[in-house]
Amino acid sequence: MIKRLTLIAAIIAAPLAAQTHPADKVSEQRLKGDVEKLVSFGTRHTLSSQDDPKRGIGAAVNWALDEFRRIGADCGNCLEVLPVGEVIQPDARRIPTATLVRNAVAIQRGSERPNEVVIVQGHIDSRVSDPLDFTSDAPGANDDGSGSALVLEAARALSGTKYPGTIIYALLSGEEQGLFGGRILADWAERQGFTVKAVLNNDIVGNSCGKDGYCEPKVVRVFSEGPRADLTDRLRAAQTRFGGENDTPSRNLSRWVADLSAKHPDEMQVRQIWRTDRMGRGGDQVPFLQKGYPAIRFSVGVEDYDHQHQDIRTEDGVFYGDTIEEMDFAYLAGVTKLNVRALDALARAPMPPALTANAAVRVDTGLKWRSVPGGDSYLIVARRTDETAWRSAERGDTEAVFDPIPLFNPSPEGVDFDLAAPLRGDDWMFGVQACDGEFCSPVSSAVPGGAFEPVAKD
Repeated sequence: MIKRLTLIAAIIAAPLAAQTHPADKVSEQRLKGDVEKLVSFGTRHTLSSQDDPKRGIGAAVNWALDEFRRIGADCGNCLEVLPVGEVIQPDARRIPTATLVRNAVAIQRGSERPNEVVIVQGHIDSRVSDPLDFTSDAPGANDDGSGSALVLEAARALSGTKYPGTIIYALLSGEEQGLFGGRILADWAERQGFTVKAVLNNDIVGNSCGKDGYCEPKVVRVFSEGPRADLTDRLRAAQTRFGGENDTPSRNLSRWVADLSAKHPDEMQVRQIWRTDRMGRGGDQVPFLQKGYPAIRFSVGVEDYDHQHQDIRTEDGVFYGDTIEEMDFAYLAGVTKLNVRALDALARAPMPPALTANAAVRVDTGLKWRSVPGGDSYLIVARRTDETAWRSAERGDTEAVFDPIPLFNPSPEGVDFDLAAPLRGDDWMFGVQACDGEFCSPVSSAVPGGAFEPVAKD
């Protein structure tokens, strides 16, 4: 048994009375109604009409903006609603002519740390077999009407609550033409000077069975990058010396969401996929990763390839097409509830602090970090280098490193922590979580590139 070092006795709070969680407000019926409305636009292809009031991408984005405004009106105008877009020039691939790409965005400002943001997003555009066919019907019910409906329902569930941090709800255009909406939103977030705590990208989250009949009605896949997309040559060299291939902020965000789902075993569970995305494919989380922002993708446990990116048709008795009849709305409601739980906790939790570790030529490991705004306690976590999950005293692990470390009366300038873990650093990975009461951040790993902040360029 590993020796356990207690710095300060943990303060155990009295259990709270049972309360309704925003996730309990999620409505399967409303989700279905939103997908039906999105399908009614005929096609939402990025190259389709911008000014037809009933058909095309323009009508769909306008409807989404109006829906955000209606949601905001119900909470005393708590949402700032705006289009975020730009004209994309021809690229010799999937943008043949200059094209306006607009995202529908709603901002729910935090009351204490409004610059700390968590983003939930899905893409509103759709396509058929030919990515340049913008005239054929492209219902896009699951890809990605499901993710778009999830974002709207999350706004309904969460907008009546005040949070310390900011939540941004976004429906993105241009995904099928080259992830343009994601890139536009990532650039915009950078220009606003936001500190991006997490990006939850939801793309194809509305079916539970594949074309082969295999079903997973209670599992959602969460994809996370390994090596950071924004690595510099210097950081790559540092990772070679110190490790960190499985300790990016996005990978730790994925672990955090998986832990959250495990606390609710009767609801949707997470299967972590340690890839940036599905093999040979991509999503709107990628532009955020390229800027160094923690971002993960939610997608169904098993895909149905006959009902995505397909012309609507029947061949040899097999129906093809992304229509609403192929969806499982109970499954979509489950993924939506998990997103709402994650958003609620992330908007309450502080940012993870930047942790450093020193274990060279010593039998213990020195750990240093500085307190963060909103943090009233900290959890040191550890795992052996070949383990997938973190160990901590809070979770009752028998080989925990530290009990929670309370911070009393933190000064505005912050408090520096400098302590030693009784473990050899060659054999262990270390991380720290910042907590505000019961709400703790994802883990920030003590390895090069493990902090929740963009990498400084060489």
